[in-house]
Amino acid sequence: MGTIVGVVIAVVVLGLAILVIGGYNGLVRARNAIKNAFAQIDVQLQRRFDLVPNLVETAKAYMAHERETLEAVVAARGAALSGLSAAQASPGDPAAMQQLEAGQGALNAALGRLIALAESYPDLKANQNMAQLSEELTSTENKVAFARQAYNDAVMSYNNRRETFPTSVYAGMFGFTPAAPLGIPPERPEMRDAPKVQF
Repeated sequence: MGTIVGVVIAVVVLGLAILVIGGYNGLVRARNAIKNAFAQIDVQLQRRFDLVPNLVETAKAYMAHERETLEAVVAARGAALSGLSAAQASPGDPAAMQQLEAGQGALNAALGRLIALAESYPDLKANQNMAQLSEELTSTENKVAFARQAYNDAVMSYNNRRETFPTSVYAGMFGFTPAAPLGIPPERPEMRDAPKVQF
């Protein structure tokens, strides 16, 4: 009788161990999916950041007296790069994602002002280099949107796994904190639209 009780207890303990190990491994896979999805955002944002100085240099020749606007774009790019650095260090961290969102919002606004001003310069609109840069920027904006969606899907999957029973019982004990999606703050509705790029 004692042997049967011992076997039953051993089976129950083994079953619980398998459940915990499986849940832990699932959380690790989900957290790694977030990091991978964020890496795709990182690639696209780096491409976007690389295009901005070329866009400013091209516009500078035609918009010499719009120096303040051009400097604002460069400063916003710097702030956006800073936000990206914070997010690279900790993808999914709510504070890092908020900093990234704020930087991207500032860059979107600055680019929007630049593009609006460029409309009043016919020679700039006709410049082939400016047209090509604008097309690349638009394409990159679309890629950023797709990468953001994939990242947010990975975050949702991770958070769902982290918050469902029985994983929720031990997720916190193993240091699996909630991940934050990369969204658009409600107080910044203008960020929902990519800058309109047409020359």
